[in-house]
Amino acid sequence: MSAPAHLHPDWLIPQWPAPARVRAVCTTRAGGRSQPPYDSLNLGDHVGDDILAVGANRAVLHDAMAARPVFLSQVHGSGVVALDGHTAHGTQADACFTRERGVACTIMVADCLPVLFTDTQGSFVAAAHAGWRGLAGQGGSGVLESVFKHFWAEDADLHAPDATKIIAWLGPCIGPEAFEVGPEVKAAFEAHDPRAAACFRPASTAGKWLADLPALARQRLAALGISQVSGNDGSRTWCTLSNPSRFFSHRRDGVSGRMAACVWLA
Repeated sequence: MSAPAHLHPDWLIPQWPAPARVRAVCTTRAGGRSQPPYDSLNLGDHVGDDILAVGANRAVLHDAMAARPVFLSQVHGSGVVALDGHTAHGTQADACFTRERGVACTIMVADCLPVLFTDTQGSFVAAAHAGWRGLAGQGGSGVLESVFKHFWAEDADLHAPDATKIIAWLGPCIGPEAFEVGPEVKAAFEAHDPRAAACFRPASTAGKWLADLPALARQRLAALGISQVSGNDGSRTWCTLSNPSRFFSHRRDGVSGRMAACVWLA
């Protein structure tokens, strides 16, 4: 995917086999107006930043994409909302979906994993906020499974999603060298699939584990039959905590801005 000239050069442009009509971007800290500790492109209006600066930052993103990003109220769940040109900012959900042009599915992150979706025809776009709670879900059904079920929910003629046509991209998140979790997190994933144990290793802190969030997401996507997955491979360059000059990280800083991963139909 080529980068439109008006996007900031520091922002991430997904390298994935999406059709030409599908556009996507993941912002970094660069290109905004917020003051420290939110410097500079904070897109979250719920983190204590000056609301006028956040509004200016969101306008920067809107103008750069030439599409309308819809900012959700994310609650670490698995709810999915269908977007259109009138969907209000602050709609509560952790994933979104649209077939309308010019409406950007948008997920805010500062350690959690953003996952973007489309299909080989570019007939839809979707985005999911995959922190560990949303990814694990309940009874083995989390936010990624919810998005997968929603792909065809609005089409009466399509009874079963064809996973071979779905394309996914994983954005930056806290990496497997930095994401220390308790045993309850490991147990939540293993209860659904014992193979998830391979995505955890003992941390230096007694009783804690280091979790590989991108690997857990890839495992869940593979279980759905989605094999075309690009982006975050768990290496240090993708780690939000380990790259303070480029990425916001709530776990690293406590008070932090939010980045956004966006996908839309041009």
